[in-house]
Amino acid sequence: MTDKAISPLRRRLIEDMEIRRLSPKTQYQYIRHVKKFADFLGRSADKATAEDVHRYQLWLASSGTSVGTANVSATALRFFFKVTLKRHDPRASPPARCSEPGGGRSAAHRGDEHQA
Repeated sequence: MTDKAISPLRRRLIEDMEIRRLSPKTQYQYIRHVKKFADFLGRSADKATAEDVHRYQLWLASSGTSVGTANVSATALRFFFKVTLKRHDPRASPPARCSEPGGGRSAAHRGDEHQA
């Protein structure tokens, strides 16, 4: 990445990713997803609320974004909020995407007892 015209916030995000030795491809994807989120908001991503993240995730789902892309986006935003901003917004996690009863967990994982 080049050092010209990089905001202090982006610089901090890049430094945090380098400290954690994230691969260049992961760094590229995280920066791309945080920028896409900021573009959606129309303002800097560091000003976002949990409700903004929720609206963005709804928008991603309604626009036909694949589950994999939505998960990468959620992971990038979680890193951005928790590591770079040191905030712990609860909505920066991937939405449940399973239609199976019990949220996709087996009876053993739900704590249901086996009935013979």
